[in-house]
Amino acid sequence: MPDDTATADILMGDVVRLEDVLSRDSVISVCRSFFELFGLPVRVISQEGELLADVHKERSLCRYLNTLDGGKRACGETVRDVRNREPNGGATTHSCFTGAVYRIAPLEYQGRPVGRFIIGPYVPAETRSHPPSLVSVDPGTDSEKAIEQFGRMPRVAEDVAEQLSNHLKSVLELLLFSGHRAQLASSMQIANVRENYRELAQKNERLAAAYEELKQLDELKSNFLATVSHELRTPLTSIIGYTEMLESGAAGELAQEQNAFLQTIRSKADQLLRLISSLLDLGQLEQGGLQLHAEPLEARALLTDVASTIVPTANRKGISVDLEFDDELPRFVGDPVRVKQILINLADNAVKFTPEGGSVGLTARRAQLQEDAPEGLGAALFATRRPAVAFIVTDDGKGIPEDKLDRIFDAFYQIDNSSTREHGGAGLGLSIVRQLVAGHGGEIDVTSELGQGTVFVVKLPAAANDG
Repeated sequence: MPDDTATADILMGDVVRLEDVLSRDSVISVCRSFFELFGLPVRVISQEGELLADVHKERSLCRYLNTLDGGKRACGETVRDVRNREPNGGATTHSCFTGAVYRIAPLEYQGRPVGRFIIGPYVPAETRSHPPSLVSVDPGTDSEKAIEQFGRMPRVAEDVAEQLSNHLKSVLELLLFSGHRAQLASSMQIANVRENYRELAQKNERLAAAYEELKQLDELKSNFLATVSHELRTPLTSIIGYTEMLESGAAGELAQEQNAFLQTIRSKADQLLRLISSLLDLGQLEQGGLQLHAEPLEARALLTDVASTIVPTANRKGISVDLEFDDELPRFVGDPVRVKQILINLADNAVKFTPEGGSVGLTARRAQLQEDAPEGLGAALFATRRPAVAFIVTDDGKGIPEDKLDRIFDAFYQIDNSSTREHGGAGLGLSIVRQLVAGHGGEIDVTSELGQGTVFVVKLPAAANDG
């Protein structure tokens, strides 16, 4: 888990730990350059005592003294004292028993110590001779060898060492500044991403809750419509039955005006029954409860039957119904009742929206259905196709606005939803048509041009071995 306190401090513009904001590679690279230029070892240590960089080359004097018990022990104590020494108040030096010194300088940021660096060992240029402790550190010390190797140690004047220390301090603190700013930007970005993620998660939760609520409401709506439709259909069937009995003279001969009234009642009852049947169909389709009984069908015979159904209505408006078929059409697979329902719905709409003296076209042609189409560029290359029959219903009515084409298949949607609209209907037909076509494994498409008319194309899969 990340340190939330550290993140908070960084966001407040403060450095928590030197190692959190300084790149080790950058620090080592700077120390290595310093060593190559001046031959002086450099170590960088965080305020917590973690070694971030150690660039040095062991001197022959140190290597020799570490072969002696006393020398090894004295060297270890010196290194430990130097590493643990805090340079309070500014740079300081620590003397070694060999006569060399270590220069220890603080690293500060925004007025607070965050670490330190150590330069050395080196011998001050002002030193004239070795100290007695060099040859007395161990009884077995070879004085001549120790003194000779002491002379090989790097020598630096104190004022020069101070300048070098100040220069290295400036470079390291500049790296610290840059690292902190990068860390601050990164932390702020992470915090911003976390906040955006939190807000997105909350929105997703609200959307999920709203979706579940809408789903429940939709189920309630479907159940309500189904229940009401069932309850309405029973008395309505009785009304239609008694109307037919009256028309047949079962209750005595009726006057011409009475017959006219009965015909109006019968017409409106049939209209209401069709609406109730549509509601029941829609509810079954939405709940997946509508069973389709598919079988091989003849397109020519079915479309001819549909044409004969709409011709009386078309004749009353002076609309011609034109039939057209491809030669040797394959049979297609479908539920005869539901396919006829699809085509009659589309044909009725075509007649309804075609002006007097216009024409409606009913066409059956060979076609293909696209299956298993991948998205993107591969759709045209790798999609499989299967034979199909296309039923095309055309009219030369006023057309459908382009911005409303995507919505005409929505349940209860009316292009003209004003209270004075010319054509009736509940807006269920096309929604049922689309779901029935999908249930047959087919597809439906519509194109329209204002003032020129509308074209609906329904493709249904051809029967096996009949394409």
